[in-house]
Amino acid sequence: MPDIDIVLVEPLYEGNVGFTARVMKNFGFSRLSLINPCPLGGEARACASHAADVLDQAQETTLDAVHARSDLVIATTGAVSKSVCTSTRMPYYTPRELRDVIGGIDGRIAILFGRENWGLNNAEVEQCDIVCTIPASEAYPILNLSHAIGILCYEIAHLPRGTYSLAGRVEMESLYTHLDQFLDRVDHPLFKRKNTMLMARRVLSRTKLTTREVSTIHGLLRRAEWHMRKKE
Repeated sequence: MPDIDIVLVEPLYEGNVGFTARVMKNFGFSRLSLINPCPLGGEARACASHAADVLDQAQETTLDAVHARSDLVIATTGAVSKSVCTSTRMPYYTPRELRDVIGGIDGRIAILFGRENWGLNNAEVEQCDIVCTIPASEAYPILNLSHAIGILCYEIAHLPRGTYSLAGRVEMESLYTHLDQFLDRVDHPLFKRKNTMLMARRVLSRTKLTTREVSTIHGLLRRAEWHMRKKE
């Protein structure tokens, strides 16, 4: 993965700058550059929350400097060209496609986000190497600045979801045995038993139960059995 700079071009609202720092840190990014930003104060820091370090380390720079130091510069836009004959905002990539495009680059990449009211102008887009857009509803395709950055950072980071332990064969077989015994308690017809247990096995196997979930189902069955014994 290359070094990624998130670059805000003339952001208008300090809250969006703070939220940008926060969502960057959510997905493991820390290099924030600001071009002619609005004044940043308490609102930006409050919105950054635990990402104040990203905000504090943000570098004020110029567009020319960004291009000079970067191996690749990407323009983000909510407005794309309607035809390949208009090349300013064409061709374009989605954030997910962009991950594959830049994944093998060994260098420094800048991703530019424009002003909240009208984004990047044509001259700024034309200077960039690649155009990226987030597919959105035609009814309202322009995203909030920090939301757009969050989507793009999420896709590029491609972080694993983490793992948790599922119930193993022993736990599941124990549950099936308990369920079969429970069917005896409720006088489930024997001629239906094989098919019922097969369907139960199919359903419960699809759910990928955790050990705790299996334990909870055992507990529910035991509770029902306790009430049945009490009535008897």
